[in-house]
Amino acid sequence: MTEALSIKQARKLVLLSQRLPARKQKGTALSATLSAIEHLGYVQMDTISVIQRAHHHTLWNRNPRYQPNHLDALISSKQVFEYWSHAAAYLPMRDFRYSLYKKQAILSGDQSHWYKRNHQVMKEVLSRIEKEGPLMARDFDGDGRKLVAWQHKSAKMALENLYMQGDLMVSSRVNFHKVYDLTERVLPQEVNTTIPTDEEYARYLIFSYLRANGIAQLTEISYLLKGIKPLISLTLKELVANKEVVPVSVKGIEYYSTLETLSLLNRSYQLNKLHILSPFDNLLIQRKRMQSLFDFDYLIECYTPEVKRKFGYFSLPILWNGQLIARMDCKAFKDEARLEIFHLALETKLKKVDDFIFSLKKTLPLFMNFNGCETMVLHKTTLNNKKVATSLK
Repeated sequence: MTEALSIKQARKLVLLSQRLPARKQKGTALSATLSAIEHLGYVQMDTISVIQRAHHHTLWNRNPRYQPNHLDALISSKQVFEYWSHAAAYLPMRDFRYSLYKKQAILSGDQSHWYKRNHQVMKEVLSRIEKEGPLMARDFDGDGRKLVAWQHKSAKMALENLYMQGDLMVSSRVNFHKVYDLTERVLPQEVNTTIPTDEEYARYLIFSYLRANGIAQLTEISYLLKGIKPLISLTLKELVANKEVVPVSVKGIEYYSTLETLSLLNRSYQLNKLHILSPFDNLLIQRKRMQSLFDFDYLIECYTPEVKRKFGYFSLPILWNGQLIARMDCKAFKDEARLEIFHLALETKLKKVDDFIFSLKKTLPLFMNFNGCETMVLHKTTLNNKKVATSLK
C-alpha cells in the first residue's frame, strides 16, 4: 500500500536527509566533514569563485566548523577521492569500488567520455607518470624532452581519458589544477577493487540516493547516468516486493523511500534555521525536483547573457522555515574583505518578511566570515520584481 505524504512532510524528510540544518556532531571538525561526504555520497566540484567554491560551500552548510583545507587533508589521507558522479565530485573512499562500474564501461567502450582516444599518446603519458611520478597537464608543455608540439593538447586529453577509465587518479591539486598519479599508487591497500555486479551497483545507487535525499522518483535516482534507468527500475520493483523500499506519494506523484527514512517524521528540527546555499548544493542539483517539492523555480544565470538575467550572475538560494524563500546574488571581494550583495530577491510566497530578515541578519556574519569578509554592502532588495527598502545592518 502506498503511503500518502503531505508536501510539508515530504519537505521535512528531504531536509533532514540532507542534513539541513546540520546535526550536532562529536569529534573533530575534519571527521565531521568526512561524515558529511559519506552521508551525502558525493559533493559536486565547481570552478566559479565569486564566493567560496561550491564544494566548500556545500560542506560548510553541513558542518559549521568546516575549513577549506579539509578536502585536501581528506584526499591526502586517502579517505576521499575525486571522480565523476553526475559531474566532477569528491566521493568517499569507502565507495570506491562503485566508481569501477563506470570506469569499466568507459574502458570497454560501452560508454564514451568527451575526448576521443589516442592510444599512442595515452601510452606515452602513462609511461611518463610511471617513471617520473605524479604530473600535471602543464608538465606536458615545454621543451623537447617531452611530447612534440602537436601532442600537447592530445596529452591533456589522454590524461582525462586515463583518469576516466581508471588508470590514473587525482593524487592532489595545485591551485585547483589536477595532479595525476597511477591508481595503484593512490589507493589504500585495503580498498575493495572488485567491480560490482549490476544488482550491487543498482542497490548502491538507490540506497545512497534515498539516504541523502529522503524520497526519490526513478528518474531522480538515474539522473544523468547513461543506460542505467532500466536496471534501477527492475531493482526498485524487487526492493518494493521485499519491503526494503516503500512507495509513497506526494501530490499524487509516486516516490520511493525506506521505513528508516519515514521514521524521521517523528524527529523535531529547527524550521527557522536559515541556510544560504550554493547553486550546486546537493539539495538543489535537480531543478525539476525543487520545482515539484519546494515550488522553487531556479536557474543559475552565470551562463545566461547579462541582459537576460533576472536575479544576477550567481544568485544563491536561501532556505528558511522549511522553504526555499529567497535568492541572493553576491560576490566576495577578498582583497578588500568586503561582501557585496547586488540583489536580494524575495519570493512572493514569503509572508513573514521581518522574521526572515531577522534570521538573515543572524546568518550573514557567519557567511561573511566563511568568505573572508568583514564588511557588507547591500545594493538592492526586491519582492515580486519591485524594489523594497531593506537594511541588513
